[in-house]
Amino acid sequence: MYSAPVLIAGEWRQAAESGRFQPANPSTRAPIEHQYPVSSWSDCDAALDAAEQAAQELKSLPAQARARFLERFAELIEAEAESICARAHEETGLPVKPRLLEVELPRTTNQLRQAASAAADGSWARATIDTAANIRSLHGPIGPVIVFGPNNFPLAFNGLAGGDFAAAVAAGNPVIAKAHSAHPGTCLMLAKLALQAIKETGLPLATVQMLYATSRADGLKMVGDSRTGAAAFTGSRAAGLALKQVADAVGTPIYLELSSINPVVVLPGALRERGNELAEEFTSSCLMGTGQFCTNPGLVILPSGKDAEQFVNLCVERFNSSPVGTLLSAGVETNLSRAVEELQTAGATCLTDNTTADPTRVSRPNTLLRVTGQAFLQQPERCQTEAFGNTALIVESDSIDETRQILGALEGNLTGCIYSARDDSDDSDYNQIEPVMRNKVGRLLNDKMPTGVAVSPAMNHGGPFPASGHPGFTAVGIPASLTRFSKLDCYDNVRAHRLPPALQDENPTGAWRLVDGEWTKAPL
Repeated sequence: MYSAPVLIAGEWRQAAESGRFQPANPSTRAPIEHQYPVSSWSDCDAALDAAEQAAQELKSLPAQARARFLERFAELIEAEAESICARAHEETGLPVKPRLLEVELPRTTNQLRQAASAAADGSWARATIDTAANIRSLHGPIGPVIVFGPNNFPLAFNGLAGGDFAAAVAAGNPVIAKAHSAHPGTCLMLAKLALQAIKETGLPLATVQMLYATSRADGLKMVGDSRTGAAAFTGSRAAGLALKQVADAVGTPIYLELSSINPVVVLPGALRERGNELAEEFTSSCLMGTGQFCTNPGLVILPSGKDAEQFVNLCVERFNSSPVGTLLSAGVETNLSRAVEELQTAGATCLTDNTTADPTRVSRPNTLLRVTGQAFLQQPERCQTEAFGNTALIVESDSIDETRQILGALEGNLTGCIYSARDDSDDSDYNQIEPVMRNKVGRLLNDKMPTGVAVSPAMNHGGPFPASGHPGFTAVGIPASLTRFSKLDCYDNVRAHRLPPALQDENPTGAWRLVDGEWTKAPL
């Protein structure tokens, strides 16, 4: 059977295979036609060599070259939008409309264009000039970046086109993308368009390379290789921590997004005031995309009592009556089943019907569980098991002090939300728990579910461990996300004509032009 080629050094070549894999359509459980190679170390080695050379070549090109590539890539993606989304739908089960074609693909191209603007503007590099001491510094490219994309965003977080990719290229680095095994055909389509954009805009051919899969040992070896400048990973905690251990051992920066249950606290006044409205809002947020968002509200903390009971009953009705969505893969289905079992073993009670899944596709019933605050505090680690999918845990707290203790027992999360009364009658409770919540999350929300992540310069899509590997960086939000893939370059008493243009007191005469596929400096 046909095995798809890998992209190395600007060429499509048959992989040096150590095996093959075949994705399946989660909507039917049927295998998808093509097989894809598991590359041996020789492919990894060749890609690293080519990336190292491309990194040097990129340094000699103007920022406008990277910007034009990102803009052109966005244009090519838009021109092939329907076919890309059709393939992504086949591989992930995510609906073409509105999810892929009307939401995720536009977000992807918007990110690429924002990154292009940041590259061209150059302010992200934070050029700093001490004229008296003749010392100057700015952020510059760090070298080849390996990007591991996740399964739940086949476009906007894809290793070939997503936010990490865009930030790494905008900062001046070549990317070696690890395609996700759940949607390799989508990755192949994006890689073809990336190579076309590279050729049209005169970037080094190895600016973007792609491998579909490697052995675990070779993937770790790539991250720990001296030619690797940095790495970015979005996925499971176990895989991310294994990569982090290797990266830390050699000092390679690695940026991780691992797991998050995104706590939501509903204070008593808000529950009395608009409990029905909040039940609808929570259910919609939790079940959106079959719960397969890293910002899905997986933990809701309520004050125990009559209002809480009414809220829970409404949520149970909505969970039972809502359509059961399709999960991304059989692996997600298996892991979700295990997570629900772990939560129940820790003392949680299942409140919803567990017979509504469709065996003809990859799915699990919409599941709502409940546990007391006291039981949560007895086994906080197990009660924080991430149930990635259409599942959430409600914790009923007996007091605001117990709510503070529950929040204090939480691991780091991407987001945390507090709902309070509109008349400010919950302010005393809010002031007691907000400092605890603030220390546990990257993004604090009020009166708003956390599911959406706006591509805003002010956005933080990160947080304390294990939400991410470092609380000081964001995976979403340009230009801030670019600095992850940079190093700080300092120039001490360097002669003016040898300085990067951004550090020169007067920019040199002349401008960069793309002529016959090559960037050259021509007189103004």
